[in-house]
Amino acid sequence: MSKIKEIKGIEEAIKKEGLEWQAGASEVAEMSQSDFKKMLGFVPGDGDESLEARESHAESNFASYRSLAKMDMEAFGAPSSFNLSNVGGKNYMTSVKNQGSCGSCVAFGTVAAVEGTHRFLKRNDGLNVNYSEAHLFYCHARSEGRRCSGSNGGWWVLPSVKAFKDKGVVDDSCYPYVAGDQACSGLCSDSANRTTKITGYTKLTSIQSMKNWISTKGAVTACFTVYSDFYAYRSGVYRKSQNASREGGHCVCCVGYSDAGSYWICKNSWGSGWGDGGYFKIAYGQVGIDSEMYGINGIVDSGWLRNKRITGVWSNTAAKNAWVYISGEGWKRISNATETSTTNMLAQLLAAKGAARNVSLRIENGLIVEIYA
Repeated sequence: MSKIKEIKGIEEAIKKEGLEWQAGASEVAEMSQSDFKKMLGFVPGDGDESLEARESHAESNFASYRSLAKMDMEAFGAPSSFNLSNVGGKNYMTSVKNQGSCGSCVAFGTVAAVEGTHRFLKRNDGLNVNYSEAHLFYCHARSEGRRCSGSNGGWWVLPSVKAFKDKGVVDDSCYPYVAGDQACSGLCSDSANRTTKITGYTKLTSIQSMKNWISTKGAVTACFTVYSDFYAYRSGVYRKSQNASREGGHCVCCVGYSDAGSYWICKNSWGSGWGDGGYFKIAYGQVGIDSEMYGINGIVDSGWLRNKRITGVWSNTAAKNAWVYISGEGWKRISNATETSTTNMLAQLLAAKGAARNVSLRIENGLIVEIYA
């Protein structure tokens, strides 16, 4: 059967079953089944629920949520709708990426959640964060025996967020992503100075806790079962059609939700040509999407900020109390370890601001401790 006929068959099933989403052609939709399966990559870890059990768990979570909602929706606390890609006109999510023919979706879902959380926590939609999925998958996942495909293909979320916390991940320009197994061979020479870590992670197990997290702390990583109709998704709220077949597991980044429509808003990693500009909506309780999700607790504010412009300086008469505004980063305080070092760094940063000269700064726990001007 041709792909066009398959897509038309999906469209007919959607119409017949009264589903509220639209299918259509795209580069992903026109792939062979074997190529499409290479775009998946979530496999439950040891001791984790199977894909089938996760689907049942999600349905149970949604049933519990509906029961609570009927009793007292006002007690939930979280707003009835929220979308990190449009918070008062600000988009806290980074651009949609493409994992290509490699089961690295867990790394993409994790990185997207960290990037979105970083920007949202700083309330800075222009913050230049772009972490390396290649480092997370080809180095950290590979060290655990994971590959793009085969018997050890794919990964799962817990070791991914744990690696981000314990080992850290470099910026994308230090190790750009190219689909295909690599033996951690693309790291830049100064990778040790370009690593970002998260402070921790939280496993979320109820729909309400997921909504609360997204609306107050940032994006989360979510995984689900992909069925044979999902590859043709274009828009609307996805629910699988009755005769769709199970293809495998996939992880994405959940960025929002709507109670009125009973759906999640998710950022995928199949490029912006798939779905709704790379995003999709999926109904609460569907195909395991909300059996569990992982939130990022925070970002360790330590490391080098390179070639940054100083656009503001503030200090007061209190001893050793000085701040500078770093373009793309916001306000940071100069370390007050000694009055002499504070004064010297402030003088250097004032001079750099006056000359419109870029500087590099070493940050330790949010404080500026060293400057190359």
